Amino acid sequence: MTINERLFVGTASEEHVEMYLKAMWLITENNKPIRVSTVANLLRIRQPSVVQMMKKLDDMDYVKYNKMDITLTEKGEKLGANIVRKSRLLEVLMVNYLKINPDEEIVCGMEHHMSDEFTNSLSSILGNPKMSPNGKTIP
Repeated sequence: MTINERLFVGTASEEHVEMYLKAMWLITENNKPIRVSTVANLLRIRQPSVVQMMKKLDDMDYVKYNKMDITLTEKGEKLGANIVRKSRLLEVLMVNYLKINPDEEIVCGMEHHMSDEFTNSLSSILGNPKMSPNGKTIP
């Protein structure tokens, strides 16, 4: 039997990094300071896990982290904005073209696997929207 399909398994580590950066980007979009507790609440995880990841993200130059302050670096802000852009474009696709309510589980699953080429093409097909269906700016 021959199967003519290629299967891909995403790396959970990369997705975790992207989810943290997305969460922190959303916090800053709402003009709130990034705090371990805020990130933990947004991602529905425990604070010690956030502290561990902040140290890792600091080592990767996505954030500047110390116990009193967390800030996104330019690199972290760029990746966070990119993930938010993908999410919001998918929401536009679902609401305006597929005529379905945005499914956050589907959006979250897809956003991590969209290349920049795919994202730019999707944006073009959608007419390069500036706002998501819920009135948020698309970065």
